[in-house]
Amino acid sequence: MNAKSSPSAVLFDLDGTLIDTAPDFIRCLNQLRKQHGLSALPPEQIRRSVSNGARAMVRIGFGLEPEEPGYLERHTEFLDLYEAGVAVETLLFNGMDSLLASLEARQIPWGIVTNKPLRFAEPLIAALGLAPRCAALICPDHVAERKPHPESLLLACSHIDAEPTRCIYVGDHERDIEAGRNAGMHTIAVRYGYIEQPETVDLWQADRIADTVSDLAKLLQ
Repeated sequence: MNAKSSPSAVLFDLDGTLIDTAPDFIRCLNQLRKQHGLSALPPEQIRRSVSNGARAMVRIGFGLEPEEPGYLERHTEFLDLYEAGVAVETLLFNGMDSLLASLEARQIPWGIVTNKPLRFAEPLIAALGLAPRCAALICPDHVAERKPHPESLLLACSHIDAEPTRCIYVGDHERDIEAGRNAGMHTIAVRYGYIEQPETVDLWQADRIADTVSDLAKLLQ
């Protein structure tokens, strides 16, 4: 896509890109640790790994890997806690609502392509009032292959009736940028997201990098 031309659609990853879900992940993990007689962890220790999902939360919170005894129980407990409160403290990143409104004013549809399961993503975007505005919500439930495979991004384009090569995909994880490239899209990596080593973003081969939501808004002008 010509960087100076308007995109036919803009697709976003969810956690750490479009919305700040970390506060609810932090709340749930520390609540679960308390239930098991453990002290709370520093928020930043949890925050930087939120994009890696519940598996990362169980690893950070309890030092357990999927093949180890006790992992499945903690994983299930965490997801049950999270499902009961997906939008207690979660909000759009500061400035993101204005960015979305700008796209809408220019009649550029936007959508969400996430590895977050539908059981969490759908009530979350409904609670934030995004459901009527979002042109497509694609979760792992809808496809055979998760990101970095391009299937979910291409499905979103199909729903929006947009040509992939004229779409932009925005994400805060290397797999997002890889998925965007695999789908033939223009990619933007956001360094403000949940990234364990922010300096590695430069190595992801994204077409552009946004350090802040304000930077992202400028790139999408």
